Amino acid sequence: MQGLMMDMPLLITDLIRHADRHHGSVEIVSKTVEGPNPDGSGAIHRYTYREAHTRARRLAKALKALGIGMSERVATLAWNGFRHFEIYYAVAGSGAVIHTINPRLFPDQIVYMANHAEDKLVFFDLTFAPLIEKLAPQLKTVKGYVAMTDRAHMPKIGVPNLLCYEELLAAQDDAFDWPSFDERTAACLCYTSGTTGNPKGALYAHRSTILHAYAAALPDALNLSARDVMLPVVPMFHVNAWGLPYSCALTGTKLVFPGQHFDGKSLHELFEAEGVTLSAGVPTVWLGLLNYMKEQKLRFSALRAVVIGGSACPPAMIRSFQEEYGVQVLHAWGMTEMSPLGTVSTLKAKHLKMDKEARYAVQNKQGRVIFGVDTKIVGQDGRELPRDGKAFGDLHVRGPWVIESYYKGEGGDPLKDGWFPTGDVATIDPDGYVQITDRSKDVIKSGGEWISSIDLENIAVAHPAIAEAAVIGVKHPKWDERPIVVAVKKAGQEVTRDELLKYFEGRVAKWWLPDDVVFVKELPHTATGKLSKLNLRQQLKDYKLPAA
Repeated sequence: MQGLMMDMPLLITDLIRHADRHHGSVEIVSKTVEGPNPDGSGAIHRYTYREAHTRARRLAKALKALGIGMSERVATLAWNGFRHFEIYYAVAGSGAVIHTINPRLFPDQIVYMANHAEDKLVFFDLTFAPLIEKLAPQLKTVKGYVAMTDRAHMPKIGVPNLLCYEELLAAQDDAFDWPSFDERTAACLCYTSGTTGNPKGALYAHRSTILHAYAAALPDALNLSARDVMLPVVPMFHVNAWGLPYSCALTGTKLVFPGQHFDGKSLHELFEAEGVTLSAGVPTVWLGLLNYMKEQKLRFSALRAVVIGGSACPPAMIRSFQEEYGVQVLHAWGMTEMSPLGTVSTLKAKHLKMDKEARYAVQNKQGRVIFGVDTKIVGQDGRELPRDGKAFGDLHVRGPWVIESYYKGEGGDPLKDGWFPTGDVATIDPDGYVQITDRSKDVIKSGGEWISSIDLENIAVAHPAIAEAAVIGVKHPKWDERPIVVAVKKAGQEVTRDELLKYFEGRVAKWWLPDDVVFVKELPHTATGKLSKLNLRQQLKDYKLPAA
């Protein structure tokens, strides 16, 4: 016997309809690309969820007029802004698939992804007009390009079928009924960063996206509400800004989009002007903001929490936000294959009775799963390891927003016994808190034992003179590999190799102590802001340990 409930598909358009009907007057604020200044900064665009919904319907009609059909892919090369938000809903809502492309990738990777996805239309912000002109001849399936601007700011570039976004909308009215279809219909296509081989596509469904939006908004996850103002620093081209354009519509949260300006000064000004209470981004962005605020002796007037993910958040950064600025840090973990959110490090009731250092020990972990996700760690024999906070092994996940296979079957069947292997090495404690100790390809194997590069990096950046650090393993004739620290000093600060090495003493086991320090002006990062240890190892391929 089945329940006697209405059978309504979970569709992305339900989110924007809900936001319009129940939070219609809530603002969406954007720093625009085509501002009044020569550098493109300065102009602020503001409107409401109701107006966004109206424009999304007009855009959906325009897409239909351009011949975009069900399940056809529509690409974007764009920053966080109101037009990108409209495209999110218009494309998926009309039954097509939005393919957000990371413009920071190498051009040949962008070409590969656009051709692999068989994109039919490309929307782009003005910043990327030169890139579009360069790539257009290589994009085999694209029928037209849409500049996300008005007629007055149209770029003069030589690409076929160049259209103006605002003119497309002006040619349509908003008398459009969102179609209804199976909730398992594809909605969004995001490609992995492709550190090895070609990038692979994760194809999200309407159902998986809605469930992810629900779970991410929960109190023990990102804790979003209609009383909040969210500024996603994480780009909308990076795993759909961690799902925030969906979760914010679900909860009626005011949205503030920073456009292309992620520097400390621009972010702080926007936080203060719009009363931002929540924000989300990778550690490198927060490093820039914190440094700027310390230099200028600034405070936050409304910010209550920041979500930090994409790579492990240094404990020193958590302490800085919480002790110096009174801002709670939500340490989070996930991946493209997980839509992306998997865990958030929020405290349980019993942790509130612990002393400060014990609470920090919990917060330093990547956190516990949000409802819908399950985790386990397995050893080299494939057997599940105990959840005791000590045993570490390969982290596997499953859930309704975790991929079953990659787009077009690339890479074969990625699952093992119905679980997705994440490529991370982790521990899980008895309360379910996951702590990532390394990527499986980054873990340092010394004398048959594993050393966590993340733990060593956290110690390095806790030193007052170190701005950023990476730890990699280098060849050793006896121990196979030994760790070295590659570090960037803070401006105006000094520390010697020996002083930094001494800083590790007493903080880790003796055999974990790094063998050397290499100081550099900057560390290589991936297109998503993570440390690129692959590039770092290539840069130091001729390095020899002093003692070896």
